Amino acid sequence: MTHIDIDGAIRSHNYWRRQFINAFAGGDYADMPLSEHRGCTLAAALHNATGAADVRQLVAIHDRFHWLANEIVDLSNNGLGNAADLLLPELNEASHQLVVQLDKLREYR
Repeated sequence: MTHIDIDGAIRSHNYWRRQFINAFAGGDYADMPLSEHRGCTLAAALHNATGAADVRQLVAIHDRFHWLANEIVDLSNNGLGNAADLLLPELNEASHQLVVQLDKLREYR
């Protein structure tokens, strides 16, 4: 299996999520490179990882998080900021699930 720096992944993920949420809370999301999530380094490591059910579950949770982030970006870019705001709680929940699953992967190792 590809080595995944779990602590680094959690730190990076939490940092990006805080920036993302703060940008929306402050109403200045247009100034933030919201598409940055599309170059996620954890995504590459996860998609190169093999096999175990816990990794497959982590990939699914991670993909869901990015799908939500992408929806928020697309809605915002299309002038639907209010609709994007409604997805933020769901993004927070997906973020929490991602960190929990990363912690489980650490225990599995």
